[in-house]
Amino acid sequence: MGADKGIHITTDARIDQVKYDNSILFLQIIQPLLVAKVFKHFIERDNYNIALLGKQAIDDDFNQTGQILAGLLGWPQATFISKLDVKNEKEAEITREIDGGLQTVKVRLPAVITCDLRLNTPRFAKLPDIMKV
Repeated sequence: MGADKGIHITTDARIDQVKYDNSILFLQIIQPLLVAKVFKHFIERDNYNIALLGKQAIDDDFNQTGQILAGLLGWPQATFISKLDVKNEKEAEITREIDGGLQTVKVRLPAVITCDLRLNTPRFAKLPDIMKV
């Protein structure tokens, strides 16, 4: 894809347990709005033109961060993509799965793009290579 730079953001925040009325509630510290605001800070600071996010988190399944980020930035969004082809600095072509098959559309850059699991095909190491390690 030709990315020049990427940033990995981590936190020590966790999910807290709160007792309420003989029940245990789980209070999640990091919400999609907070994550989107953090991403927005770095995107504006470093002048990125594509924000590539996952479709949804595995722990809470919110599926909101990408859409909130697009709203905060005022950028168009392409969601649930399975193929990305950046044509030039102003435009990208994406393919996404819909009920009737595949849909290919163009999106203006800068844009927020959320990807589906089919965007990347992982390469698996061969057994002899694993044994060497």
